[in-house]
Amino acid sequence: MIGYVTLGTNDMERGAKFYDELLAELGAKRFMEMDTFIAWSTGPSAPGLSITKPFDGNAASIGNGVMVALMVDSKDKVDSFHAKALELGAKDEGAVGPRSDTFYAGYFRDLDGNKLNVFCMTE
Repeated sequence: MIGYVTLGTNDMERGAKFYDELLAELGAKRFMEMDTFIAWSTGPSAPGLSITKPFDGNAASIGNGVMVALMVDSKDKVDSFHAKALELGAKDEGAVGPRSDTFYAGYFRDLDGNKLNVFCMTE
């Protein structure tokens, strides 16, 4: 159902470097790029994540209560992806671990302050 999610950035070069390295952990690559917009995906029919400079010309700001959740297929991938985000300069917003009997996740904020999580469903 979700086609793609877009996050605002005030520094395209810095944001692109962060997401190039981070999303490579999931096998994602750039599939669309313009001066003010870059999008990544794992394939043509898979959902994407993009960064953009706001169309209205104002500074990008984070949305309070807005979060992007990225699904992986194992706890090990949650652990390594969260660690990679922090290594690249993201801020920890919740250490990896179980949040319920079947939900394992870690939370972080990207270089512009946007909140993301990486999670998997467990048995």
